Amino acid sequence: MERFALKRGLLKKMGGSAGLAKIAAGYFENVNADADGKFTGSFGILLTVSGHFDEEGKLAVDVTQMKGAELGDLLDSDGGREIAMESRKRWSTFLDEVTGYNAKQRSDKAKENAKRFSKAKGAIKIALKTMQLSKTLTPEKEATVNSMIAEMQQMIDEGTPPSEGKVKKLNDMF
Repeated sequence: MERFALKRGLLKKMGGSAGLAKIAAGYFENVNADADGKFTGSFGILLTVSGHFDEEGKLAVDVTQMKGAELGDLLDSDGGREIAMESRKRWSTFLDEVTGYNAKQRSDKAKENAKRFSKAKGAIKIALKTMQLSKTLTPEKEATVNSMIAEMQQMIDEGTPPSEGKVKKLNDMF
């Protein structure tokens, strides 16, 4: 499952999950939407495409593509390469429209999130090591730090990058 950030205000303008399913119908075939607005569809090498907006307002999509011999057979068939290229084009254009960001901007957002995860994990590691080595750590401060670490770790486990403020606050504890 991949998650993509949306440009500010785009979700409301699009009409939420119902709007997402309507847009998906323009790019994929056999699109079905459930009562929650989650859609599934397919096109060419994209055997299944399913997606919805999560509770944070991000696009959550899951894609299954042709692989191996099946993909090789398609590419070797008449018009197979064109179908594969059209599949990739539709996928990219769908993401452009739904997220409001082009491929480079989506890549930059993903890199930004990866950096935030990395900084948070580093801060947790440093805090744990500092607590282990500290001889003057009070029980109150240790409880506060452990609470902050638990909160950040939960965010990481849920796939939500902790804010720079949370990381800075943890770093400033020592």
